[in-house]
Amino acid sequence: MTPPLSRSDAAREKLLSASIGVFGRYGFDGASTRQLAEAAGVNLQAIPYYFGSKEGLYLATAEYLAAQIGSYTGEMRGQIASRLAALEEAGQALGVTEARAILTMMAQTMVTLFMSKTSEPWARFIIREQMEPTEAFRRIYESIMGPMIGTARRLIGVILDEPQDSAHVRLRTLSFVGNIMIFRVAHAAVLKQMDWESVGPKEIETVQRLAAELVAAVRPDGATS
Repeated sequence: MTPPLSRSDAAREKLLSASIGVFGRYGFDGASTRQLAEAAGVNLQAIPYYFGSKEGLYLATAEYLAAQIGSYTGEMRGQIASRLAALEEAGQALGVTEARAILTMMAQTMVTLFMSKTSEPWARFIIREQMEPTEAFRRIYESIMGPMIGTARRLIGVILDEPQDSAHVRLRTLSFVGNIMIFRVAHAAVLKQMDWESVGPKEIETVQRLAAELVAAVRPDGATS
């Protein structure tokens, strides 16, 4: 059982959690320290006390966001890391069939996250950083986005039978990731196109099946089966 947070830790946690949404909606320049404190339900002085400045809070929020994504995907990433380490220890190469299975697990995990309300404020924050990257983007990318894309690139390299560092595999990986991310960045369009009023278990299952189809469609140039 996780021990309860101290009063000090709870205030810091409230600030970080609330700041994802505030910074995501208004950006760094548009979000005032008063807005941030009020959204968290803490005293205005909590920001300099815990983070030194609004910039310090912004960077800490980026790290907190990355940790939240990491927590959601932790079990999956642990399974993948253990399997890849076992293969390496045994001196065995990752086969195409297993690479597809792992990539399918990744895609289905991520599309489920992207379709959930949980990821909505995360996406706003990250999309702003994608458009005008700052130090916050570097921290998110290096801690969670980069490693996840790197793993997908390794798997796609195996499937395509090409070096994972080639420009072609990098581009195929980015294209694949984009097909998954659309379910968050174009969430409203997805609902309209599918005539869905909301997302529930049935809709998630439908999109998970599509994720598996997207993996199956990753084939070397000219391959038909």
